Amino acid sequence: MKRIKHSNDFKLQVIKEAQETGKITLVARRYELNPNMVSRWIREYKEGKFGDADVAVLPDLDSKELSKENEKLKILLGEKDLEIAILRDLITKKNPHLLKNLK
Repeated sequence: MKRIKHSNDFKLQVIKEAQETGKITLVARRYELNPNMVSRWIREYKEGKFGDADVAVLPDLDSKELSKENEKLKILLGEKDLEIAILRDLITKKNPHLLKNLK
């Protein structure tokens, strides 16, 4: 069986398509590749071990997902800050002599 060396541009095209569709086997079948090879290319790409050193590693999440996650984390942080403020207020009301130690 003849061994074929694929270009980095071709590999990146396959990787991008596989990540967008989420169906490695269909993409591999389309390009007449082994699904294990496509999976290996994706894994190497995520680890930064792919082809040339100048290839940028893209995160799995797109900007919309990152924005949603960022908003959730901001809300959680705000809730924690509010909880801390409430607890400090309760402590100072029950023990006013601790007021100067908490600030």
